[in-house]
Amino acid sequence: MSNSLKDQLMGLGFKDNPKKPNIQQTKPHSLSKKSSQSKHHAPVKQNTKNSEQFDLATAFALRQKEEQLAREQAERDKQEQARLRKVAKEQVGELLKEQVLNVSDAEIVRHFPYAGKIKRVYVTAQQLKSINAGELAVVQHMGKFCIVSTEIALQVKLLIPSLLALHCDGTVQAISEEYSDPQFTVPDDLVW
Repeated sequence: MSNSLKDQLMGLGFKDNPKKPNIQQTKPHSLSKKSSQSKHHAPVKQNTKNSEQFDLATAFALRQKEEQLAREQAERDKQEQARLRKVAKEQVGELLKEQVLNVSDAEIVRHFPYAGKIKRVYVTAQQLKSINAGELAVVQHMGKFCIVSTEIALQVKLLIPSLLALHCDGTVQAISEEYSDPQFTVPDDLVW
């Protein structure tokens, strides 16, 4: 138990630090030889070490600066896109002002797919015919679905395409009642 900390560490495998020779203890003649030899070799090695450290530090600083500039540019791009979206939404609001054809007492529901969900808008019988014929369209604005003319809907689509909720332009063909694939036909004698 009386072992010193040094003895315990040496027992664990740590080695004693080699002592550096004192410069004053060396002979003056050998000092001149070492100094003449070290003039050619030692400064080059130390200079190389310092230049490596300097190069690594410089490279790291340059990399950090480039990353910072990239982050700042991405933030500026993000802010510019947000500003453009805001301007486009304001233009849509101005475009829809006094152009919305929704009727408050409409009772017919027109369902349509929008953003992966089935949505609905209340229409009159005449509006339902016009929407299905492609004369009217439905636009989403400020959380509401607005019935507008096709011209207004196409202008909204030019500003922000995702706001056009429903536009029947006649290019979609109706699905026929009979399924024509013979592999999946239901036999006549099938009883449920």
